[in-house]
Amino acid sequence: MKVAILAFGSRGDTQPCVALGRGVRARGHDVTVVAAPRYAPLMDGLALAPLSVDPVAVLDSDEGQAWLRSGPLGFVSGFRRVVEPLAEKLVVEVDAAARDADLVLAPALGGMGAHLSERYGMPYLLMHFQPSHPTAAFPNPLVPARTLGGWGNRVSYAVIERLSSLVLGRMVDRLRRSVFGLGPARRGREAPVLCAVSPLVVPRPRDWPARVHLTGYWRLPPGPLPDEITAFVEEGPRPVFVGFGSMRPPEGLATRVLQALRLAGVRAVVQGLDVERSANVLQVEEVDHGALFPLVSAVVHHGGAGTTATGLTAGVPNIVCPFFADQHFWGARVAALGAGPAPLPVRRLTAEALAARVLRAVPNPRLAARLRVEDGVRQAVDLLQLSG
Repeated sequence: MKVAILAFGSRGDTQPCVALGRGVRARGHDVTVVAAPRYAPLMDGLALAPLSVDPVAVLDSDEGQAWLRSGPLGFVSGFRRVVEPLAEKLVVEVDAAARDADLVLAPALGGMGAHLSERYGMPYLLMHFQPSHPTAAFPNPLVPARTLGGWGNRVSYAVIERLSSLVLGRMVDRLRRSVFGLGPARRGREAPVLCAVSPLVVPRPRDWPARVHLTGYWRLPPGPLPDEITAFVEEGPRPVFVGFGSMRPPEGLATRVLQALRLAGVRAVVQGLDVERSANVLQVEEVDHGALFPLVSAVVHHGGAGTTATGLTAGVPNIVCPFFADQHFWGARVAALGAGPAPLPVRRLTAEALAARVLRAVPNPRLAARLRVEDGVRQAVDLLQLSG
């Protein structure tokens, strides 16, 4: 069987897709991952269909960062402004990569799985990296509220979907016509959903239908750390990790972080911030979180879904400093699980507040031990019901 996995985002979105792809390949199937070429080193035998547009470069641009900071309504409208000029090229590339697949695994945004299935007839499943199916248990993770009440929680999903349809519908229909030769999109059958989140972290809502599966995290085995990082970790007390993923730090954040580290009296590995190296601070760029996090005393991060999962699994305190979107959701979950303090939104981050959280943060080792034995990839592949 030929399986196409569509991985359109940054490393945090692509790495789980690769982990799932490896699990599918281990069952004897051919797997193609459609992703940016910068992630080729992750493939390890999987076929890569490279996209000509680099999502990291798009998100790192001034326009991309403004889009990401713009809240739910601005996020949807900004998607059209930032992505639409690139969309036709991307859709043509995805079509070429997936048209011969026997099964497509796709994210919900853009509806590519549905378009491919309608055009070529293959089945598809949706991949969610945050719990995005409507429920009364909590609001849509893009909405920065812990609860809106049962009715309000469910309505929040409908509002986000309606806004998406209003803003993106014309573009989607144009691309369906020009690339696939299809008419306007209509609501069809509801596809099965594989949600790559642990039920230990987000309990499965009782009102989800049977076709929505909370599988557990899709993780790659940790790789080796550079000698420089290993030596730094081993030469003194366990350091703190500080990194905010692909988020562009606001002015002065690096200075406030360094002040917080001095106030707390801790060593640190700092990723992605422009800080000066010293005896107590090692500045790094890309690093394997799965390998590093078990070796540190705490992790300070933005609350991305993948980073949160890795931090919780490592069994060290998570100090979440959300910027926007679902990061507030994950910060609230960390606090609710007793795996870290209340989130500290980056717009309110001061040296004193961050230092206090570093000193007070405690882990949840029992949760970490259970997460480490959970096999989300196996669960997801079992649910695919693949035949040879």
